Amino acid sequence: MPIRQYKRTSAGRRNASVNMHVEVTKKSPERALLTPLPKSGGMNNQGIRTSRGIGGGVKKMYRQIDFKRRDRDGMEGKIIGIEYDPNRSCHIALVEYKDGVRRYIVAANGMKDGMTIECSSTGPVEPSVGNCMKLRYIPTGLDVHCVELVPGQGAVMCRSAGTYAKLTNREDDYATLVLPSGEVRRVPLECRATIGQVGNGDHRLRILGKAGLNRLLGRRPVTRGMAKSHHAHPLGGGSGRSKGNRPPCGPTGVLAKGGNTRNPRKASKSMIIRRRVSTRYGQKK
Repeated sequence: MPIRQYKRTSAGRRNASVNMHVEVTKKSPERALLTPLPKSGGMNNQGIRTSRGIGGGVKKMYRQIDFKRRDRDGMEGKIIGIEYDPNRSCHIALVEYKDGVRRYIVAANGMKDGMTIECSSTGPVEPSVGNCMKLRYIPTGLDVHCVELVPGQGAVMCRSAGTYAKLTNREDDYATLVLPSGEVRRVPLECRATIGQVGNGDHRLRILGKAGLNRLLGRRPVTRGMAKSHHAHPLGGGSGRSKGNRPPCGPTGVLAKGGNTRNPRKASKSMIIRRRVSTRYGQKK
């Protein structure tokens, strides 16, 4: 089973579960595709803390992922192994092409060692898991991931574990996609996408169980606003646990729940057919 729960032998193990990563077949990363990953600790170049709750964490190297796959058109690649990536929720696959070049790609659900994948920009290829092509050539009704928003930009949507978008329609120069959030939007047909669903879908079922694992992930504890003094937070102060009938907010008074965060003047607003279902105080509108 991918998610394992152990016996409650300690306080930290009592509520924790472990992802067994049964899909992983290659334990050591490809050294040529590693890059040092510096840490900021939530501070800018002047040493001023600009993001709360960031700091610590284990040291890790960044795996260079090929999100474009444009220079590999018409060339078959073979899956060498599936690896664990500490920088993202999904697994990654090491691909070796016929010319000997090795690249990392996002591992799709069902990928195994020895499988062959292919990329194309001039025509359709077999609609099998891992193949990358333009939305113009992908049959409607299929699940896709690693979707571009601008041709040549590289994949920016549906890259995390277990996510996928459904290609429902093609009209004029645009394809219609249904995203995991429920949003329906148009994407140019010249944009690329990879067929299939992102693997490691059980990632969301894992429970950390203790604060120590959060610290290893680089997340520092954040104090509740109600527990602070009145001069440190709008919800702080007072002689009791009262927030003064004020909605949740940050230290600067910006509301924490509800409200739109998207710029209404963004150029891609016309591409959205149906907005995602927004939540306010944990309830759907």
